[in-house]
Amino acid sequence: MYRAFSALSFASLVLGQQVGTNTAEKHPAMPIEVCTAAGSCQKEATSVVLDANWRWTHVTTGYTNCFDGEGWNTTACPDGKTCAANCAIDGADYPNTYGITTPSSGALQLKFVTKNDNGQNVGSRVYLMASETKYRTFNLLNKEFTLDVDVSKLACGLNGAVYFSEMDEDGGMARFPGNKAGAKYGTGYCDSQCPGDIKFINGEVIYASLGPESHWQWC
Repeated sequence: MYRAFSALSFASLVLGQQVGTNTAEKHPAMPIEVCTAAGSCQKEATSVVLDANWRWTHVTTGYTNCFDGEGWNTTACPDGKTCAANCAIDGADYPNTYGITTPSSGALQLKFVTKNDNGQNVGSRVYLMASETKYRTFNLLNKEFTLDVDVSKLACGLNGAVYFSEMDEDGGMARFPGNKAGAKYGTGYCDSQCPGDIKFINGEVIYASLGPESHWQWC
C-alpha cells in the first residue's frame, strides 16, 4: 500500500497525462524530520508537487487550451483516447499562479484565491515528494505523524485539510502507459468518492461529455 502526504483546499480545474514544456516544473522544497527516538531526528529533503488537476492543459505542440474552464476543445478532444494523446499538462508557477509558497524550512502556505495574469486560481492540492519523480510514502504502523497548522486566517466555510491517500509511488506511470507525466506532475490521485471534476484517471479520459468512449473508472 502506498500513501502520499496531501494538503487539500477546494476547487480544481483539469487533468491531462502528456507532459508540456512551456513552463519548467520546479518543486518547492519542504523538508520533514524523521525521528527514531526522543531528540534523535534526521531531516529529509522532501518537496511538494501540485496536483495535476490544477495544471494548465493544452495541446502538446502549442498553447491552445484543451480545456478552458467551460468545456473541452472538441478539435483536440473528439473522444477520450484522442484527448489523452493530444493534451499535455505543464509545469507550474507555484507562487505567482497558485499561491503556493514554502516561506521557511518545513513550512507550507496555500492561498485560497490567487490573482494572476490569467485571472485567478481558486484552491490547490499538493503532495509530498521523496524525489523529483516519486511521492513520499508512509507506513504509520506503531508510528506518529505530527504537524502544526495555523488556521488563524482561514475564513469561515473553508476546508483546509491534511490527509493520506493511497496512490502509486510513481503516480501511475509504470502501470498505465497513457500516463506520461507521473508523480513529477502530480498525477495518480485516488479518492473513494471518484469526484466528477477529475477528467483523467489512469491516463484515460473519464469525463462523460466526451462521448461513448469515456467512462467512469474506479482508481
